[in-house]
Formats: sequence, structure tokens, C-alpha cells
Amino acid sequence: MSKTKPEDLYASMLRQSLYVITTTPARGEAMQDLLPAHLEYQIKMERDGILFGAGPLFEEGEAIPYGGMIIVRAKDEAEARALADADPFHAAGLRSYTVNRWMLNEGAISFTVRYSDQTAEIG
Repeated sequence: MSKTKPEDLYASMLRQSLYVITTTPARGEAMQDLLPAHLEYQIKMERDGILFGAGPLFEEGEAIPYGGMIIVRAKDEAEARALADADPFHAAGLRSYTVNRWMLNEGAISFTVRYSDQTAEIG
């Protein structure tokens, strides 16, 4: 058994607070009508450095999503809620959502940038 104390391990971890917005969509024609505006909003947040990641959630073995998850960089829960409220789906009342703070401690990201042909690959 390790004699290392948890606080010693935590000291070197990233410990970055992010906010997870979990959505539950309603079904209907208005969803498809607002989908372009929703995606444009997500892309704008991505380009502005706010969006950490986003996408649909699926139950095991299912092909149709039951909801979505949007992870944002925000200074606090109020700012994360304001970002969620501005999403066209939420503003139109087509989705409900919850906001939870998530502390990113461990993990890794890999990517390759090729100078010769100016391509990039996320691994």
C-alpha cells in the first residue's frame, strides 16, 4: 500500500474547474429548424476558447441520443448558466439542462502537426 498522501498527489494535478451542461432534448420539428443556430453557437464558443467539448449522449446499444453534454470554461456557475441560456435550443425552451462543476485532474491529449503538408491529427 502506498504511503503517499492524497494531498501530495493533488498538489501536482491540473485541478481546473470546468462546467458540464447536461441537456435533455424534447423531440419535434422545431429542433431541426434551430439545429443550424445551435451548431453555429457551439462553433462560436469553440472558436472563442469557451467550449472544451460537446456532443450527444447515447444509452448503451442505442443509436438515437437521449441528451447532450457541453463542457465549458467559465469563471463560475452563473457564467456557465448564462452560456447555456444563450444556446438557441435552451432559449426556445426545446431543451432543459443541468449545470455541474467538474474538476479536471487527470488525463492526456495527443496530437500531431505535420509541417510538410500543414495537416493535423488528433490521436
